[in-house]
Amino acid sequence: MKVGDFFKKYTMVLALVAVAIFFSITTQGKILFPQNINNLISQNGYVFVLASGMLLCILTGGNIDLAVGSVVCFSGAIGVVMMEKGVNMWIAALVMLLVGLAIGLFQGFWIAKVFVPPFIATLAGMYAFRGLSNVVLNGFTVTISNQTFLKIFGGGADCYIPDFLSGKELNMTCMIVGVIIAVLVLVLQFRKSAIEKKMGIIQSATGDYIRTAVIAVLIVWVAWKLASYKGIPTVLIWISLVLLIYNYVTTKTAIGRYLYAVGGNEKATALSGVNTRNVFWFAYANMGFLAGLAGILNVARMTNAQPTFGQGYEMDAIAACFIGGASAYGGTGKISGVIIGAILMGLINQGMSIMGIDSNYQRVVKGLVLMLAVMFDVLSKRQKK
Repeated sequence: MKVGDFFKKYTMVLALVAVAIFFSITTQGKILFPQNINNLISQNGYVFVLASGMLLCILTGGNIDLAVGSVVCFSGAIGVVMMEKGVNMWIAALVMLLVGLAIGLFQGFWIAKVFVPPFIATLAGMYAFRGLSNVVLNGFTVTISNQTFLKIFGGGADCYIPDFLSGKELNMTCMIVGVIIAVLVLVLQFRKSAIEKKMGIIQSATGDYIRTAVIAVLIVWVAWKLASYKGIPTVLIWISLVLLIYNYVTTKTAIGRYLYAVGGNEKATALSGVNTRNVFWFAYANMGFLAGLAGILNVARMTNAQPTFGQGYEMDAIAACFIGGASAYGGTGKISGVIIGAILMGLINQGMSIMGIDSNYQRVVKGLVLMLAVMFDVLSKRQKK
């Protein structure tokens, strides 16, 4: 790979490394403390979840969903109120997911079937469901008393996978899980390379092995950091499930290929026999479902529901997608990029917070980072033309 191509392909990875090094120096290494690594995951869990769904919307042609923050608040509010009235926590969690899915289907109907522009349809949803959240909560904060719900979905001080091996200073369960995942990543890469070689596909095996080895080392390092604190936070399990499922959907399924095709050229995709309007509907239904899940994780982390929850969440999800390499024109983007974008946003937030920088300036920095990412995409498209 040429040097120029390398920098184009791994621009955001290099930016992530640079930001991590910068804040490691400016915070005197505090940002890499085990507790801060844990906080980075827990505090940004909703970003990973929402950005996975937002990517599907963006793939369809640069479309976005502005209502997700309000849907997170509304679905969470309904579930918390139900639990505080004595409803079983699993039924409440299921209702939160179904509420999110129903809203996604509702908004997707107007976008896919009535041809309402996504910006307008979801902007209306943003206002409507924010208002309904206030109605459900009567303008007050409702606290969650169900401790099992908090532990399973990532809220409170005990929301961690127990150490079944009883490590003294290090959570051995966490370390072993990290090592197993790292080995699995290496094995899958070797298997992929062997299949490609057998099929005669041209590949840069050395580069793939180096990249995979770096990923494996990072997995073990993160596992060691988490093991040095309290172990695996339960929210990480939910994040991992979402990322794995949606990575499979976007790379291994027909609907995943339709999403990329619609974003690349909707008319050509329609002429090839694909119902493009149903693809839009699918994308927004998924976004609603994941907003419901993010609502569960959000109220569990905060241990309550408030009418103000979810404000700005849609912007964090959109920023994570674009910073992670999704194209503003659609048709380009990966779940791996979403992970990079979400981590980068989290690092910037946490690094500046540790440094004591005013929250207003934090927004300025995040805005500039997003502008640079989109500008890079626009200039790359222009250069290709």
